[in-house]
Amino acid sequence: MAEGVVKRYGSRLAVDHVSFEIPAGTVYGLLGPNGAGKSTLVRMLCGVLRPDGGRVTVLGWPVPSFRVQMQLGYMPQDVALYADLTVDQNLAMFGRLYDIPRGQIASRAEELLDLVDLRERRREKVGALSGGMQRRASLAVSLVHRPRVLFLDEPTAGVDLRLRNALWEHFRALDAEDVTLFITTHLMDEVERCRLLGYLHSGRLLAEGSVPELIASSGRNSLEGALTALLEEEGEPE
Repeated sequence: MAEGVVKRYGSRLAVDHVSFEIPAGTVYGLLGPNGAGKSTLVRMLCGVLRPDGGRVTVLGWPVPSFRVQMQLGYMPQDVALYADLTVDQNLAMFGRLYDIPRGQIASRAEELLDLVDLRERRREKVGALSGGMQRRASLAVSLVHRPRVLFLDEPTAGVDLRLRNALWEHFRALDAEDVTLFITTHLMDEVERCRLLGYLHSGRLLAEGSVPELIASSGRNSLEGALTALLEEEGEPE
């Protein structure tokens, strides 16, 4: 939950008094153009970045909190893995950080390597992989400890359509297991797969609700039309 969250970088207001509450076990999509403040907001929700104002709670606890961090998964937009370690070694190291027994780490790694289609590259150093493969490895690491809440910042950027569809099948399976997913994207077809959607523009949350609700309230016949109507009301360029 975010209550009046604010973040400034000098004179620039990156996140402008954003508030929302996400029910447990929901796939929540945060849509917005580049520079809207999506990544900054996610970093505050994860406890990586402290807000300049407002309050963030996750699983009923204020963030940052060690109690919460052990139950969160976070895939940042920029890959945050050890480039000089292999994919296998990164999975093993992060698994140990979450106190997962070695035997369980090995079996979990097998599942995740199949999910992100990196089994054949598992023994290669992350720094030698392509950008898209590095992002897939980052996604696998974020899932290694079976988090209750998962923050994914542009998780399908740089992956092909086949793998993107496979990843979304897994996201839906996590949703069925009562995992809460918070996913940022700028792809219209992805947010239409989310149960709830927030639209962030220039640091402000302009609208929130299900896709049918946003379309109905706008009087338009598509999500793209609904978002265009919001910008017109705000006097913003499309």
